[in-house]
Amino acid sequence: LSPEGRSLKDEDVLQSLPVGTTATLYFRDLGAQISWVTVFLTEYAGPLLIYLLFYFRVPFLYGPRYDFTASRHRVVHLACCCHSFHYVKRLLETLFVHRFSHGTMPLRNIFKNCTYYWGFAAWMAYYINHPLYTPPAYGDEQVKLALAVFLCPGLSPMGVPMSPGAGSKTRKIPYPTRNPFTWLFLLVSCPNYTYEVGSWIGFTIMTQCLPVALFSLVGFVQMAIWAQGKHRSYLREFRDYPPLRSPIIPFLL
Repeated sequence: LSPEGRSLKDEDVLQSLPVGTTATLYFRDLGAQISWVTVFLTEYAGPLLIYLLFYFRVPFLYGPRYDFTASRHRVVHLACCCHSFHYVKRLLETLFVHRFSHGTMPLRNIFKNCTYYWGFAAWMAYYINHPLYTPPAYGDEQVKLALAVFLCPGLSPMGVPMSPGAGSKTRKIPYPTRNPFTWLFLLVSCPNYTYEVGSWIGFTIMTQCLPVALFSLVGFVQMAIWAQGKHRSYLREFRDYPPLRSPIIPFLL
């Protein structure tokens, strides 16, 4: 309704808009667009396949001089299972759980997002699956602790996005349900981001790999920005929004 205003929703009807007998509508060329679902499926399928290429040591990745290197530590196999589980879950969430307020995004985003996800996946997989990879310093105790840290939040996001009301685009305050993984809504506005960060912290401890730690840090910074934006949006939209909630980390951030 104004040159710098937000785009109208697809379901808006002219009679419901705050205009009189006459109205001026502004059209904006969004440029080349691509489906959100297509972008998400592409950026998540890539890391899954790339990691497996390094795990199975496709020829020419490490060179023939490592062909007779001793067998890999079992944490390498566990890391592959956890990494694959994470991205398979993300693919299933995209297909069956997530709801998108807009149907498309700029085409350039698929190149930016895939560069980020695919590049980090290759970097992590190269070192974790390298024939000279060194297992965690504290052995099985560190791996078991890390696995618990990874799985506790890692199992959760499938249920969290469902709590505000599946299948509906109506904006409303999300509250905890009987699903215990939604109870974090008592403390944060975006528990899915909190769980995501927790999973990657566990994977970092498990593999004791610097590229994984950097990926976790970069991901946390980006998700913190998104969570703060969503939290501010809730505060503006709902006067009765729970005051004790933080964007992503309870009582801190």
